[in-house]
Amino acid sequence: MKIWQQISGILRKPVHREERESSRDLLLKKFHSFQELLSKNNSVLELMADMEEKLSGEIFIDRHYIEHNVMVIADGVKKIIDELNLISKDKYHSLYDRFNKINSEIKKLLTIRREIPVSSYTTPFGEITREMTDSLGGKNANLGEVRNRLSLPTPDGFAISAFAFKRFMEHDGLFEKINKILLELQVDNLDVLNSKSREIQDKIIRAEIPRDIEGEILEAYSRLCDRYGRKVMVSVRSSAVLEDGESSFAGQYSTFLNVPPDLILKKYKEVIASLFTARAIFYYKTKGLHESDMVMSVSTLAMVDARAAGVMYSRDPNRPKADTIIISVIRGLGEYLVGGAVTPETYILSRQNPPIPPLAKGGEGGLEIIEKSIPKQKSMLVCRPDGELEEVPLPNEMIGRSSLSDEQIKTLAEYAIAIENHYKSPQDIEWAIDRDDRLYILQTRPLQMSKVESLKLRPEAQPEGLKVPGRIEGYNILINRGVIACKGIGFGKAYILRTEEDLKDFPEGAVLVAKHTSTKFVTVMNKTSAIITDVGGATGHMASLAREFQVPTILGTEVATEIFKDGQELTVDTINCNVYEGHVKELEEFVERREGLLKGTQLFKTLVGVLEWVVPLNLIDTEDERFKPEFCVTLHDITRFCHEMAMREMFKITSEEVSDAQRLIASIFLDVHIVDLDGGIKGAPKKLTPKHIRSAPFNAFYKGLTSMKWSESRPFDLKGFMGMVARTATIPEEELYSIGSRSFSFISREYMNFSIRLGYHLSTVEAYAGESINDNYIKFFFKGGGAGMDRRLRRVRLIKEILRRLDFKVKVAKDIIDANITKYEKPAIEKRLKVLGKLTAYTKQLDMALYNDATTDMYIEDFVKEHITGKI
Repeated sequence: MKIWQQISGILRKPVHREERESSRDLLLKKFHSFQELLSKNNSVLELMADMEEKLSGEIFIDRHYIEHNVMVIADGVKKIIDELNLISKDKYHSLYDRFNKINSEIKKLLTIRREIPVSSYTTPFGEITREMTDSLGGKNANLGEVRNRLSLPTPDGFAISAFAFKRFMEHDGLFEKINKILLELQVDNLDVLNSKSREIQDKIIRAEIPRDIEGEILEAYSRLCDRYGRKVMVSVRSSAVLEDGESSFAGQYSTFLNVPPDLILKKYKEVIASLFTARAIFYYKTKGLHESDMVMSVSTLAMVDARAAGVMYSRDPNRPKADTIIISVIRGLGEYLVGGAVTPETYILSRQNPPIPPLAKGGEGGLEIIEKSIPKQKSMLVCRPDGELEEVPLPNEMIGRSSLSDEQIKTLAEYAIAIENHYKSPQDIEWAIDRDDRLYILQTRPLQMSKVESLKLRPEAQPEGLKVPGRIEGYNILINRGVIACKGIGFGKAYILRTEEDLKDFPEGAVLVAKHTSTKFVTVMNKTSAIITDVGGATGHMASLAREFQVPTILGTEVATEIFKDGQELTVDTINCNVYEGHVKELEEFVERREGLLKGTQLFKTLVGVLEWVVPLNLIDTEDERFKPEFCVTLHDITRFCHEMAMREMFKITSEEVSDAQRLIASIFLDVHIVDLDGGIKGAPKKLTPKHIRSAPFNAFYKGLTSMKWSESRPFDLKGFMGMVARTATIPEEELYSIGSRSFSFISREYMNFSIRLGYHLSTVEAYAGESINDNYIKFFFKGGGAGMDRRLRRVRLIKEILRRLDFKVKVAKDIIDANITKYEKPAIEKRLKVLGKLTAYTKQLDMALYNDATTDMYIEDFVKEHITGKI
């Protein structure tokens, strides 16, 4: 901008070494630092407000968001300190100590690394318990617990430890190479995510397993065969350290079934590589986990050649108070069930009379099967002797018939109750029955419960307890069948997924409609309003993820992809299993926000911990004896202190070095002091009045400020206004800024920077109004305060809407407004500055009047009609 060219020109003027810098040179240097400080202060406050908004837990962020923004904030605060010390001649050097202390605490929170315990490379399942999670992963530890402490049947096998993973990843520098990619990777571009994922996986699969690890794995397999008395096929399954814990990672990692001995090492590497699939990377980053948390143990279990397999929930995740157990089963291997390729048989049992521990024999104990659903499964996945898997047709006599006897169903339910009682929480359990009718538990993990058991109207909308109607009259129901995986209500346009590649183009707010379920859907669960599939059951991996991400979901509709059209507007009611054509307004009142999606995750804990060192403001009263550098305990405190001290240093009226600052003698409610940079004041008046001002932008703004009519129906009572501020802020009036707090303006013929202070309000108007359209601009910054948040947000909304009517680009974060307009002709800039002057006066009048949204809307329209329409 021209003003900086003028200032830079002045600063570049040669000064003889023996000459002292003139008062004006010092002032211009200080002004440059002051401008930089204000600019950094504004940007830092905006970022703080943006991060504080994320504490709702409703907005998806990843760890990169926290690390990047905290780095930018810290860098900004450091530069604010630098500029303050330039202004004050290093008077506040002690601020660096406070900054370094706070920054070091933040870095500690962001650099916590998971330590992998030293252990043997393999451990037989006969020796594993849940205390070994850090060494063997959640899946292995839980299965060992079930085997050794509950004495329930599980396959024999061994676990390959996290320490083996560490050694493998350190070999040939894999850790360093992969972490470099991950640290720079963001998840908002699925094309890039898929590309980087393939690059990482390729590095792992091509890597060499250290000889000692390879030898111990093969020896552990040999001992397993000795226990069986023959060579056995195995399953090679993931057991990441954080899997099946607070975060489920359901279906994110690989499982290989019917693996022959010569492929065990190859499949071991492929399981490790699955730690870095695109969907797994997306999951861990949106959960806020660190790269050091991505640690993989692997299980190697004797293969169960299943005639039937399934999943059971010890509670109904959508109706936890219903006291029921859900068992899903398909014929053959269970891969088609958890992957959502087949709609399973479903059995629901009442827990009203559970068996008495330890376990009832033969299914006795009072459990009652209260519901059966047996779809017509037409094919199944089976093991082949050569180690392959094969899909075979189901014999006609088996189609539509139950895979399990009632006795087997009840035995499974007893196992579910025993496991839930042991862990003291609902469980999600995988199981299989071999061809000799022997039942095995394959996995147990905490059950992801739906966050909504029975949606009700918002309290302010209808009487408490009124439930969602079973049907809304006047709307066409397209589908009213299927399995509810997660309760809720969603609105959006249908997005028919033809291939999983199409997920990269998934639009915000659409309804995902697909033939089958897939755990890859996790990459769009932060965008979708609902999910509907033709095939799938409530016990699959994708269903667990839908509940975890709180996405209303209906599975197993059979016909969704045939009935719905791409782009068709839908209303999805998964409370009643209805999908309506169009937007059903009557259901809007029942929509519940996805409350705290991130709350409870490590990401959210990290965000909270970091912001405790960033956001809280403790230095409130500038007259308090504790308003000193040593009492700055957050980065916000430092910015607050620096801003105040910069104002004081910059505007010491009696100081010889700023003797050019003059008080404006005018009949306005602001105490304005002006510094002339270059031709902004006519002559050298002893008493500065508005007639002496030659600055085009200042005169335009001042004209608006003073021409505003003060309505008799809402007079501006400055004392009353400050009383209101004091009351609504719950801060004693005497602790507020003095009403005499000065407002300052730096001006030239074509430039103005006007910082207006009144109570807790701070607005800055910077403008250039010259003959070249490319140089012209207005920047407007507003930070409100001193009232309840509702009034502050209404004030912000009023200002935002009026600025937009003036063609400003407006950004809002809580009660901060940052707006700008550029490249307008000088007359257009001056007209808008005049309206901004009027708006400044207008908002002062209305501080006590914005008591509801309707009143705010009225005042917006009043102002626009009187001061903008037909005038701009």
